Amino acid sequence: MDYKVEISALLSKITGLESEEIARLMEIPPQSDMGDYAFPCFILSKQMRKSPVMIAAEIASSSDFDAPYIDSVRSQGPYVNFFIDKGHYAKSVVSEILQKGEQYVSSNIGIGKTVIVEFSSPNIAKPFHVGHAFTTVLGHSLSRIYDKLGYNVVRVNHLGDYGTQFGKLITAYRLWGDESALEASPIDELLRIYVLFHEKEKDDPQLTQDARDNFRRLEAGEPEEKALWQRFRDLSLKAFAKVYDRMGVTFDSYKGESDYSDRIPGVISFLEEKDLLIDSDGARVVMLDEYKLPPCLVVKSDGTTIYASRDLAAAMFRHEHYNFYKNIYVVGLPQSLHFQQVFAVLDKAGADYAKNCEHVGFGLVKFKNMKFSTREGNIVVLEDLLNESIAKTLDIIRSNAELRQTDMSEDEILDIANKVGIGSVIYTYLKSGRERDIVFSWEEMLDFEGDSAPYLIYTYARTRSILRKAMDQGISSSNAFDDALSLLKSDEEFALLKLLSDLPDAIEKAASSNEPFMLSRQVSRIARAFNRFYNNSSILRDSDDRLRSARLAICEAVCTAIKTGTYLLGIDVVERM
Repeated sequence: MDYKVEISALLSKITGLESEEIARLMEIPPQSDMGDYAFPCFILSKQMRKSPVMIAAEIASSSDFDAPYIDSVRSQGPYVNFFIDKGHYAKSVVSEILQKGEQYVSSNIGIGKTVIVEFSSPNIAKPFHVGHAFTTVLGHSLSRIYDKLGYNVVRVNHLGDYGTQFGKLITAYRLWGDESALEASPIDELLRIYVLFHEKEKDDPQLTQDARDNFRRLEAGEPEEKALWQRFRDLSLKAFAKVYDRMGVTFDSYKGESDYSDRIPGVISFLEEKDLLIDSDGARVVMLDEYKLPPCLVVKSDGTTIYASRDLAAAMFRHEHYNFYKNIYVVGLPQSLHFQQVFAVLDKAGADYAKNCEHVGFGLVKFKNMKFSTREGNIVVLEDLLNESIAKTLDIIRSNAELRQTDMSEDEILDIANKVGIGSVIYTYLKSGRERDIVFSWEEMLDFEGDSAPYLIYTYARTRSILRKAMDQGISSSNAFDDALSLLKSDEEFALLKLLSDLPDAIEKAASSNEPFMLSRQVSRIARAFNRFYNNSSILRDSDDRLRSARLAICEAVCTAIKTGTYLLGIDVVERM
């Protein structure tokens, strides 16, 4: 039951305002003793020729609020505060969650609309580092959130598989490549020769020219250069697939930069037809003075293309192929100017879908008191972070008897460590607003009592344990669908129920702002509220059978909420710990 909608309808009859407008104005009071919903009366002051305080008092005294779900209505200054009947609220929230299961957070607001989420997009021939993990985790979560809201989601991995760096890589491989090393550890070998190229290039300008020549031959489709490039690409994708599999990440498209190379002439022609391309020192640019942006470089002076030209081609293709409602680019904040320019060029060219393209930026990744043996190029590789997190989680579980059951097999302990360890990394990326820099700290990541994945997973396992014990004792929540649920009236129970009820709204806010943090924060609040309820309530030992069943129903509802929320974040839970 949507109490805000119901209360808005009652207020509409009294005030004459449209219920939709009232719902928009309705607020959640900052303190529980101020009610559950509050309506500000300022908007009525002019038409009623009274102070908002007087209007609030008159509305609060109305006899039209005789509804079973309203406990009381009080005025406080210019606000009308509504107190929901706790028993009615409990029946409404818990019964809906138990009846609908994980679908209680689903929505149809996205039906018939396509959202493209471009994320991860690593550069081939380079290690998958912790920076790539940010876009991967963020984009994966957003994809699941949009999918839950009914959107047709297209997950795109726009591979960095083109550009002048591949001219450098081809040159380096021909000079210093080790075939056996490439077969044994392709990414490490490709990184080694790439770093070596940059070291040698400082003293040998001919290397720079050779790299340019090789890239031009690659763009022209010369067989030898293209074959080497294809091999580097295939080996890289095979390595990336292992990382994606560990994190449960999937894609619908791997169309990278190279896939749009044959569409570049069409982009150039399109911009020429619009009379937008200007020659500038041999290069070709689009002037963006009216957008207060620097010129957008489309073709370099040597005739080769650049990121912007390929992103323009990709956006045009996506519009033609998908007719998207949203085209989201999950890319780091340092690329903000680049995307502003690309979107401005599209807009200047008359592409109405430019307004539906959005850059979802994110901050940097930092480490606190954490040491890694960085690869060549001073890179912290994601797999090293995952492995270390799993190993440390395993140590914690093995050294703490409270975190494991005595009958657990070694395989089960390893599975728990794997899910908690990887979940810890994922949650660290998503527990704060995406534009903030992420600071990794083992103490915070693996804190089973803090704002962390281990805390969420452990709380879920605790609820499952309670339900298993209830089943063993022959106690069921099945009779909690009668008036038993109306017994849930304690402060801890009501606070938890409100958080459970607000989860669907948190998911919608996460989508509208492209901020999974909105969801992670809500799931964390639910877990913390459940543990307060658990510590202050007798669940299995209460002498009142009905209250015992009702509290078990809360446990089931919390199970559903945490499992659904963590899934949308990309985190796996475990059934017991």
